Amino acid sequence: MKRRVEKSPCVTAEELRKDLSDVGTEVSAQTIRRTLRNEGLHARTPRRTPLLSPKNKKSRLQYAKSHVDKPQKFWDSVLWTDETKLELFGSMDQRYVWRRKNKAYEEKNTLPTVKHGGGSIMLWGCFASAGTGKLQRVQGTMNSLQYQEILDDNVMQSNVSQASGL
Repeated sequence: MKRRVEKSPCVTAEELRKDLSDVGTEVSAQTIRRTLRNEGLHARTPRRTPLLSPKNKKSRLQYAKSHVDKPQKFWDSVLWTDETKLELFGSMDQRYVWRRKNKAYEEKNTLPTVKHGGGSIMLWGCFASAGTGKLQRVQGTMNSLQYQEILDDNVMQSNVSQASGL
């Protein structure tokens, strides 16, 4: 059981019970849960992470390594911006993974997400070392002109850019 759960953390106690039943061992799903907990494995909701390609992961790691020794003054002058699409009617199903403490972000214990589905709003925001900036709702599909307009309307008005000296 322990090996199966460590290889496939999304397996359910009921699936494990059926597997054991197929080989002639009858136990309840609750006994399986209790046994896994005694082994240090606990059912937790998987962390949701962006779906990234191996190339993108490598690029992000390279960026982090190249910037790890930058002085605080450098980071004080950086303004981060991003957009996100919030699903208003996303999937409501509840999933669990069996994992050990402090292993939440191991790839096998996460649930990759993609941004699609019915009913959503798009938001743009910014932050810097001094704090967060304004949040702006994006109307329609973001294009270059709309992005420039959002930057013109929001970056300099955000206290973050002024406090950071941007």
